[in-house]
Amino acid sequence: MLLEKAERFLKKFMPADKIQPIEVFVRYCNFSDVSAHKKRPIDFSRRLCYQNFIQTLENQNNINVTFFLDTFYPMEGDHFILQQDKYPVIEIKHGTEGGSFCHMLDHVLANKYSSDTIIYFLEDDYLHRDGWVNVLREGINIPGVDYVTLYDHKDKYFLPQYKGLKSELFLTEHAHWRETPSTTNTYAMKYSILKRDYELHYAFSRGVKISSDHKKFCTLRSQGSLLVSPIPGWSCHMEPDYMSPCIDWTAVQNNHLVTSNA
Repeated sequence: MLLEKAERFLKKFMPADKIQPIEVFVRYCNFSDVSAHKKRPIDFSRRLCYQNFIQTLENQNNINVTFFLDTFYPMEGDHFILQQDKYPVIEIKHGTEGGSFCHMLDHVLANKYSSDTIIYFLEDDYLHRDGWVNVLREGINIPGVDYVTLYDHKDKYFLPQYKGLKSELFLTEHAHWRETPSTTNTYAMKYSILKRDYELHYAFSRGVKISSDHKKFCTLRSQGSLLVSPIPGWSCHMEPDYMSPCIDWTAVQNNHLVTSNA
């Protein structure tokens, strides 16, 4: 309810061009041998993640989306992302996660965004809760924060290497946040931070099949960067053993499934 009131306030009293801009870059592919083996929730599909993402953007201001589609592996028919024409689709041919990530970096860094523009790198197997856009803006503007993930990593609560993990806590209007040592290759930062750290982002993806995202964020942390995630999460990587706790993600998915079929 409070989040809905905040959104209504922004829409009514804040001009769209005064709201902090967000540029989202989403990567898709015809086939990925990196994720083909992963366990998935019942009824999982990337199309449903896409539908969920698009519907959570409804009535949001000053947010743009660019899709990347890796067509290295052929498929019968067109990928579903080509069936929409609201947002641009950039087709690439790499065949590796690392290659597609570097191509995306090339594209983003070739553009000149304002220093406070939020850059959100998103993989194709995430769900989002309604309201995530405003929550992301809150998290990225916590003093001292460099990077934000909306995914509350379940592994941080049970894997042996995180036993005794201590995190500084932060509070914004609609979420609690915790310092976290690492995340996946789905994360956000201001454009100024990306330009500052771009060499390191390339370093853990260039010339490899799969980006070393964990090592990347551990290295960033060792250099003084602060990464935070909300508790509970506002997005979820769709792997059953690691899904963001405390949220019924099946209900989140089904809510948008019902809406999309209406």
